[in-house]
Amino acid sequence: MVTIVVRYFASARAAVGFDEEKVTLPDGARVADAVAHLRELHPEKLAKLLDAVSYLLDGVAVRDLTRPLTDAAELDVLPPFAGG
Repeated sequence: MVTIVVRYFASARAAVGFDEEKVTLPDGARVADAVAHLRELHPEKLAKLLDAVSYLLDGVAVRDLTRPLTDAAELDVLPPFAGG
């Protein structure tokens, strides 16, 4: 099993109501597995938002959701940001 810390920012934090949570997944889990698990944990508000967010895994942008997770990894959930 791997346990990761999921950190929520901005509207993702507002959707779940807290800054972070620990999530335990099977060995060999990937970012996509963590996202699917988060959809199940928070089906009402966060599930829709997860379609538009970006992720950081241990501070590095995730472009490939098949990246494997390691124990104690940090997965940041970052909603879209507008800028100018």
